[in-house]
Amino acid sequence: MGGLDNDEYLTDAIRALPAAAASATGEDQPVRPGSALTAGRCLELFDAQAASRHTDAAARWLRGRNTGFYTIGSSGHEGNAAVAAATRPSDPALLHYRSGAFYLARAAQAGRAAAGIYDVLLGLTASSNEPIAGGRHKVFGLAELSVIPQTSTIASHLPRAVGLAFSLPRAARLGVAPPWPADSVVVASFGDASLNHSTAAGAINTATYCAYQGLPVPLLLICEDNGLGISVRTPPGWVGAALSGRTRLRYSHADGCDLAETYDAALAAVNYVREHRAPALLHISTVRYGGHAGSDAESAYRTPAELDADLRRDPLLGTARLLVGAGVVTPDQLAARFARSREVVFELAAKAEAEPRLTSAAQVMAPLAPRRPDAVAAAIGPAGKRRRLAVFGGRLPEEEGGLTLAQAINKTLTDEMAARPEVIVFGEDVARKGGVYGVTKGLLATFGAARVFDSLLDEQSIIGLGLGAGLTGLLPVPEIQYLAYLHNAADQIRGEAATLSFFSQARYRNPLVLRIAGLAYQQGFGGHFHNDNAVGALRDIPGLIIACPARPDDAAALLRTCLASAREDGSVCVFLEPIALYHQRDLHAPGDGGWLARYDPPWLWTLGHAPVGQARVYGTGTDLLIVTFGNGLRMSLRAAARLAQAGIACRVLDLRWLAPLPEADLIREAEVTGAVLVADETRRSGGVGEGVIATLIAAGFAGRLNRVTSEDSFIPLGAAASTVLLSQGVIEAAARELLT
Repeated sequence: MGGLDNDEYLTDAIRALPAAAASATGEDQPVRPGSALTAGRCLELFDAQAASRHTDAAARWLRGRNTGFYTIGSSGHEGNAAVAAATRPSDPALLHYRSGAFYLARAAQAGRAAAGIYDVLLGLTASSNEPIAGGRHKVFGLAELSVIPQTSTIASHLPRAVGLAFSLPRAARLGVAPPWPADSVVVASFGDASLNHSTAAGAINTATYCAYQGLPVPLLLICEDNGLGISVRTPPGWVGAALSGRTRLRYSHADGCDLAETYDAALAAVNYVREHRAPALLHISTVRYGGHAGSDAESAYRTPAELDADLRRDPLLGTARLLVGAGVVTPDQLAARFARSREVVFELAAKAEAEPRLTSAAQVMAPLAPRRPDAVAAAIGPAGKRRRLAVFGGRLPEEEGGLTLAQAINKTLTDEMAARPEVIVFGEDVARKGGVYGVTKGLLATFGAARVFDSLLDEQSIIGLGLGAGLTGLLPVPEIQYLAYLHNAADQIRGEAATLSFFSQARYRNPLVLRIAGLAYQQGFGGHFHNDNAVGALRDIPGLIIACPARPDDAAALLRTCLASAREDGSVCVFLEPIALYHQRDLHAPGDGGWLARYDPPWLWTLGHAPVGQARVYGTGTDLLIVTFGNGLRMSLRAAARLAQAGIACRVLDLRWLAPLPEADLIREAEVTGAVLVADETRRSGGVGEGVIATLIAAGFAGRLNRVTSEDSFIPLGAAASTVLLSQGVIEAAARELLT
């Protein structure tokens, strides 16, 4: 056995190497004729490779003692240390989970080689002292090394990497100073099996799509190809066939078991990206030792001959051949160096066992969703009057009279973009067309194509672009054209946006306000793609803020709060806009203008501030509380007026925030009436109403309680939609029945 399983084998193999006949190579001399890899650098990278191999062995040792909790290792992939050496410590990197040698090589570049090893070991033992995730997960990440932590196993970090590469030059163009130098290269590594995932395909397509248009995308993708996805084989030649010849993507290949070849290829790729500000992909062929993880028995799906062939390609042995062959060290010296590395790693592993761990839910959740309402409220404010007059064409929106929901959102975006140059708006059709429903009309003409632009038609890439932009200091406001279009990209919210702060102890944040046109009740247009009331996939994401404005004045107030929360707390916000209410003007009768609202002047913005998780109450009735949101608000207010004619005095509570729910307001208002009807336009299963009912019951509410919802159904075309959607008539009937 060899590789990960038996260090003695590798030690003996190093000792058995033929010593160099020539005199020793100087540190600044190439380790191989024609290579840019010097002898000194090669020896440094061998140390990183050896330490990475030993941390994998330590992971199995710790797991056997029940003091370690992660055994997916980097053994066989140690050639990626060469990529770290070819880049700068200031180049942002989003690393594959087998990039241990890259991390340790970069740590050594920054003068913290031993600390880097201990970082990894603290991650394995889930210690709360681990410097990036604090014991929440084993990740490679550290702000001082420009390594952004990732937990992706399916390349779901690639859209963010593309977004970061796209946004770095754009931030500089807009006068927003990013945390990295202007000529940085964004590095993102992933495995060959992940290449087949739609997220990877979409991200690579987006990078080349942008480059094809001449947009700068300084991105270096590293595909580490060990030929396996757990036990599923990647067809020989597939990675090269799939990636070479792509338009506007420089492709190169290197044998990851040959450190000099990999370094030279990586250096050429990095220099290309840095000089041309264009994407490149380096395909590194590797091997894999120790199976996918500690529980994976490779012998169940790989033959002894295959395992033996991989063993002979050990990248550490390859580096040893370079060093010994160049006369940098003798075989015995290098074998002793390798053995001493193991001693150091295992000494540190034993030390890591005693480090503290997370012991409470409060500790675990601390970085999940910071809430500083006072700071958020203080951050709400306009541009100067002269600037506002310029962007609004000489007539301020507070002087215009009643606005619709769509108009209020448009005016608020205009105000925010005028006040804050870091705000960018993008998505499908948002620029030239001004949005399908006109919500972003005029923003392109006012603020220019650097801040308002149309994206390609790929929701994963739209959100990923926002995730990358947020890291640069920009405040992205991407649009998903319809709620139904979000579902194929929901993991970008759940697995990437919402987890970054959690797995970095808020050292990295994802300021984001994702606008989504959604819900149902569109007239003359629909079907399940354009009328979608499924919000369950969003509501169960920890830390996510979901705002759902129904009225124009609330839309302005809630959007300001979301943008301020993103700026001040790094919040990930979803702004769910009811399409059917965009252009609604009336409430009770045609022409009454009851659904219009005036735009508040700036001096009222703080007074009219809508804190996250605060509801709005209409009416003072004490017979019944109707709890609702979105389209349900208009239906419930109309129902309440009809019920008042029958002597039933209602008050209506608009949740406004679907996450976190306004629990305190809900419980207080329920106690006033002693009877609660939840009018929920989302589905019976997984809808918002379930959380409302659970909140009331958990609070000990003992009054009368019921809910009405839409059906557990997709929404059909035409008039048939009314058969599965909540209606005003259903609300009225349920209210009467509850009070009977």
